[in-house]
Amino acid sequence: MRYILAVTLWLACWAGGLRAQGNYEVQVYGSDLVTPSVTMVELHSNFTAIGSKGIVDGVLPTNHAEHETVEITHGFNDWFECGFYIFTSIQPDGSWVYVGSHIRPRFAVPDRYHLPVGISISNEIGWQRPEIQLDTWTWEIRPIIDKKIEKWYLAFNPALDLTFRGPDAGHGLFFSPNFKWSYDLTKRIAAGVEYYGSLGPITGFYAVRDQEQQIVPAVDIDFGKNWEFNFGVGFGVTQATDHLLIKAILGYRFNNKKT
Repeated sequence: MRYILAVTLWLACWAGGLRAQGNYEVQVYGSDLVTPSVTMVELHSNFTAIGSKGIVDGVLPTNHAEHETVEITHGFNDWFECGFYIFTSIQPDGSWVYVGSHIRPRFAVPDRYHLPVGISISNEIGWQRPEIQLDTWTWEIRPIIDKKIEKWYLAFNPALDLTFRGPDAGHGLFFSPNFKWSYDLTKRIAAGVEYYGSLGPITGFYAVRDQEQQIVPAVDIDFGKNWEFNFGVGFGVTQATDHLLIKAILGYRFNNKKT
């Protein structure tokens, strides 16, 4: 019975981040890809205003840590792009450390198929330092479904995490759902809410107090077709989640020629 439930959940997620994305890449993905021959460079800046304050199992505290992530994504065609991440952390004492790197190939159903929703799937694989994240080698499988309805935008990322090396290795897939809804206040400004969760293994979720769940009121501002900007303030709603996070994403598209 447990096997049947696990397989059912897997299929639902497939059709439909690092755990909670480790406060390095706090983003709900849309289904669209970077335009072919265009390179997108993004800076993810995340400051943990209220987080863990002690070293636990050798992992450094998150309180007052600033995480800076560089993401470089190139579009190859209308169904494939590939991204690369460089994760860094500025500790409260001012030291700046390299955390790790991931590669992220992503596949999408092209617009020419005229599906009622946008669909793509991201695979993020890589390594991070054990003093930052005990699970050092991980694979995130992120199905992406989104829909624009007049001024409303909805996106759902039912992500699945698998650990190759670390304490969670051998524990199977973990369920880390992300969700976003926003509303166009003007032609250039959209406001809404993002949700980030890490609920535990799909064969049996953790108790709520041990899950990571974060609510992030956020705003997206359109500075032009080459730019991307997102800003939000996240509130952890369980004891296992950092209680206050401030995040910003600034991106620029290179070689995005006018048509």
